[in-house]
Amino acid sequence: MGWLGSKAPPERAEQVLEILRVTVAILILIHGVYRLSAGLVAPFGTWLDSLGFPFGYGWAMAVTLYELVGPALMLARRWTSLVSLGHVAILTLGMILVHLPAGWFVVGGGRNGMEYSVILIVALLGIAWAYWPARRSASLSPRGRMRL
Repeated sequence: MGWLGSKAPPERAEQVLEILRVTVAILILIHGVYRLSAGLVAPFGTWLDSLGFPFGYGWAMAVTLYELVGPALMLARRWTSLVSLGHVAILTLGMILVHLPAGWFVVGGGRNGMEYSVILIVALLGIAWAYWPARRSASLSPRGRMRL
């Protein structure tokens, strides 16, 4: 038992991680599906252009496609760590450009703040860390025997 209390049993911790991975992937997927189906890619691109981004529409479409393909890969447990880190980059930029100027709170003490982005970023970093491939020892061959 640690100073913060007992640890979660490993099987429950694995289940919680799976729930978190699936939930975060679905939340991000919904964002991309909504932007695409509501015809909001072009306005997003125009907004990026207004901020000085070159090829605003291209960036907007790339982000939208990443929000569609990335979660599908996460749900399939393919390249989960790298996809998660890509989402962290997108969310961090969005947080700096949109949510940080609005303050902390999404609702209540403010509007459109960064608290939701922060929790998604922390969750994605945890997912990326948990699914990062384990390194094999350089001194072991693929069959586990010592290399000579």
